[in-house]
Amino acid sequence: MATVILGGLFFGGFLYFADMVSSFATPADIKADAIVVLTGGSQRLNQALDLLSRGAGKRLLISGVHPSTTAGQIRRMTQSSNTMFRCCVDIGYEAMDTIGNAAEAVDWIRDHGYRRVLVVTNNYHMPRSLIELRRADPVTEFIPYPVVNSNLRRRNWFADPQTLRVMLSEYVKILATGLRGITGGLAWRESPHRMPRDH
Repeated sequence: MATVILGGLFFGGFLYFADMVSSFATPADIKADAIVVLTGGSQRLNQALDLLSRGAGKRLLISGVHPSTTAGQIRRMTQSSNTMFRCCVDIGYEAMDTIGNAAEAVDWIRDHGYRRVLVVTNNYHMPRSLIELRRADPVTEFIPYPVVNSNLRRRNWFADPQTLRVMLSEYVKILATGLRGITGGLAWRESPHRMPRDH
């Protein structure tokens, strides 16, 4: 009986998580002090750099870049302006997971005195990213800017094994993140991610 109840709670929570993620909308004409993008795919980078070029923030941090990846390689891959990169883009090499992203981003935010920051990452990764960022820095206003590479509004996305696997994996991670917040311990340490691999 307990197993059935726990299973029902898990499945119900997953449906709530999926509905929350699918309801994320990209804000229009948003303005912030700065932009942070959590690496894991070129689509995130392209979106963040486009926001920077449109003046949505004064400066951009690319968090979680592999140590062997240079700013020049990222600029060429994204076909971005060399002037913009030299002026307004910082590369973070320390973060290896979402917890590290939050620590790296918060250090950068405090160094520059920012108060309102756009967060760019995939829609399914956004809830956990915001939890970690707000846990590390309750003062800064973090504004979600979700990147959608899987249309979760489709009624049949459950039938797509890859999308379902990513969503279930992220749901388990967010449960562990919540548990870590309650226990104060490290309930989950995800596998390291480094650009350019997708989350």
